[in-house]
Amino acid sequence: MSNFEEFALSRRVQQAIDDMGFEEPSPIQAACIPLILEGRDVIGQAQTGTGKTAAFGIPIVEAATTEPRVQALVLTPTRELAIQVAGEFRKIAKYKRVRTLPIYGGQSIGHQIRGLQQGVQVVIGTPGRVLDHIRRGTLKLGQVRTVVLDEADEMLDMGFIEDIEAILRETPVERQTLLFSATFPPEVRRLASRYMRDPEHVTINRGEMTVPLTEQVYYRVLERNKLESLCRIIDSEEIALGIIFCRTKRGVDELAEALLARGYLVDALHGDLSQAQRDRVMKRFRNGDIELLVATDVAARGLDIDNVTHVVNYDMPQHPESYVHRIGRTGRAGRRGLAITLVTPREFKLLKQIQRETKAAMVSREVPSLADVAERQAEIWRDRIIEAIQDGGLGHYRAMLGNIFDEHDPIDVACAALKLAAAGEMQGYEDSDYDFGDTGATPGMVRFFVNVGRASRISPADLVRAISDESGVPRQAIGKIDIFDRFTFIEVEEESAPFVYEALRQSRINGARVNLEPAKPRSRVR
Repeated sequence: MSNFEEFALSRRVQQAIDDMGFEEPSPIQAACIPLILEGRDVIGQAQTGTGKTAAFGIPIVEAATTEPRVQALVLTPTRELAIQVAGEFRKIAKYKRVRTLPIYGGQSIGHQIRGLQQGVQVVIGTPGRVLDHIRRGTLKLGQVRTVVLDEADEMLDMGFIEDIEAILRETPVERQTLLFSATFPPEVRRLASRYMRDPEHVTINRGEMTVPLTEQVYYRVLERNKLESLCRIIDSEEIALGIIFCRTKRGVDELAEALLARGYLVDALHGDLSQAQRDRVMKRFRNGDIELLVATDVAARGLDIDNVTHVVNYDMPQHPESYVHRIGRTGRAGRRGLAITLVTPREFKLLKQIQRETKAAMVSREVPSLADVAERQAEIWRDRIIEAIQDGGLGHYRAMLGNIFDEHDPIDVACAALKLAAAGEMQGYEDSDYDFGDTGATPGMVRFFVNVGRASRISPADLVRAISDESGVPRQAIGKIDIFDRFTFIEVEEESAPFVYEALRQSRINGARVNLEPAKPRSRVR
């Protein structure tokens, strides 16, 4: 499948997909959507980040009617995933009168009961809370047509097997069952054989992937500083022609507009452009009228330009195959090429997966500081001045300066001219780092409160490993750990603290849901 139109979806669902900026189905979507639309039971074996939510969400919304009854149930292992899946469903159902409701522990059950009473077509929830509603009589599954077990391996690891089976017994025997799992251990296999009817097993086989001979680096960036970090990286590199990849058409448009506002020579390329517009953009890029091309994966297919010096993954690619395809746009015809990937704390595991599956040798770099950028800009201006002197033809400008050299030092005149010429080069930068304030930490450290402790069977070693693996910060950046029965205090080096905060403020460690927040000063802790 090269595009979503080939699924022959209704106009309203197709419009929602277009609004989401998706241009072509991912491998799991291309394989699963036709089978699910046919009513088949499906086992989808794919990693997180492969687009599996839309793989079952699109056909469920397509088949749903406006009758105020629960027609589909999606079970997820965590509240965070339930909220995320519900958000995706709402986007897909944007133009259909199909209501979704996430139900999970930790939220008022009264609020959820009122939502169910108003009539919903799709319920997304955690097994414990779904079973609670069934027992209260507030959730009736007698007319459910489709049940989805999302991240089934994780649900079984967390001990939800009995709850899942109790829920499935409340649904019609003739239902459609969809099971998605990153792995397929014996427990998942037994569940599938017991509750699914002749399922179609879809496995996304990545195969052997090799990356081109291109230098590859990555920068750990904060989500809130992503644009700022990109600009600093661009300004510290000598980019002749560069391609910046975004995941969606909307992301391409927004980033191109932001870079244009900051004075970069940039244009956008994605599937919504007509052929004439596409040709015009590519002509400007080939001629060097623009230095940066912001594009989606689909739009960049077939680009054959030998002198692209840089490729930037502004959004992490969803598949290792996409990574290989993207960075193959540079380093051609024996020329030097550099592939740059921006990684937010929540994407660090995906980066490790790409490194593992492509065997890519990616070097970590620090985002340039303002001083680094200023020094690099000074080098660029010095080179430009020397080149202009060597090119000659300065007589006209000597005449313009007149007798100014009689009144001022020539070096001061040159410096003033350079100041005027470089004005605005550093504009647009803003300081948007986290300010955690006084957390009662050792000097140079930030102290965090974590809502888990010994009662959750978590040891200091577990915390150190989880923090390092999730956020990508080195283990030596983690300092003193005070672990109590139901909570823990952790100290992290100041420069690593924002990455730890973004990665772990809502996550899981050893199956326990974690909330990490800056600690209060010690004098205020009771």
